[in-house]
Amino acid sequence: MDLPLTGEPLALDLINTLGGSPDGPVDHLATVEGLLKWLRTQSHRLPQPDTPLTEADLAAVVDLREVVTAVVDRARRGVEPPGHALLALSEADRLASPYRTLGWEEGRVVVGAERGGDYRSALLSLLAGATIDLLAGPIGTVRDCEGPGCCMLFLPAHPRRRWCSPELCGNRVRVARYYRRHKP
Repeated sequence: MDLPLTGEPLALDLINTLGGSPDGPVDHLATVEGLLKWLRTQSHRLPQPDTPLTEADLAAVVDLREVVTAVVDRARRGVEPPGHALLALSEADRLASPYRTLGWEEGRVVVGAERGGDYRSALLSLLAGATIDLLAGPIGTVRDCEGPGCCMLFLPAHPRRRWCSPELCGNRVRVARYYRRHKP
């Protein structure tokens, strides 16, 4: 099955790797290959592994996804997240300290950002940091897709947005509505 849509805040893209399909629940991070495929789709936001991923890497990301899901779900409804989940998120954020890098491009100094530590620590730290940014920012506007059977979350760019994707869920709803109106 194809990966879910991406392009939402990173924390939501992580949560949306556990979703649904017409055939039932789908976990896009069920295997190391699934994790690698998701990381490739996030290559513009996440570092890519320079060594093969392991089952331990997969387990760490899936465990963090559970924590992120629990915290985001409660926080967006104005309910206090479990203390252990907040602590786990804070600890993951501290796994790899951020530092700035300097480079020279096209006649000017360019400031970049890196994270110390091994790949897994850096990845978990980036994912946790993205979640913390979402919690500190627009968490109250995160919505559930209104598409039938869809369980994706999204951050609406427009207050009237109702679907995770106008092309997928939105189109399905419009087609179903059309057929209901024109069905004899």
